[in-house]
Amino acid sequence: MQIDQIVVRKVNEAADLVKVFAIRRKVFVEEQECPPELEWEFEDESNHFLATVEEVPVAACRWRKTDQGYKLERFAVLKEYRGIGIGQRLVEKVLADLPEEAEYIYLHAQLTAIKLYEKFAFKKFGNEFKEAGIRHYKMVLIQPGK
Repeated sequence: MQIDQIVVRKVNEAADLVKVFAIRRKVFVEEQECPPELEWEFEDESNHFLATVEEVPVAACRWRKTDQGYKLERFAVLKEYRGIGIGQRLVEKVLADLPEEAEYIYLHAQLTAIKLYEKFAFKKFGNEFKEAGIRHYKMVLIQPGK
């Protein structure tokens, strides 16, 4: 599969959000058995992204402003599309979309995704913890000169 077939765009139309939530339901609720009540929160204040391959919805994520800073969240790639660079495209697009004044950028990374975030200069902080029963580390983006 060619990497140029992957399109990531910011979405806010209801029809696109249905696709975002369907991907998250499949990955987090069905595959990872995350409780549904923990999966859907802060949706209205979040900036959502949808990735497609040949116009097929395959991945989603979001960012939102919190009292700590800017949090990247809910990175979900359908199982059959993993390992071809979609996660990397999502991170690139989200980072490019953040406001220029975004200084403290962080996320809670599942253990399997740590290497992806490290490619973008995120560093682990603190101890491993469980979120929705899944092992995570807090990671913070280290920005030179900020």
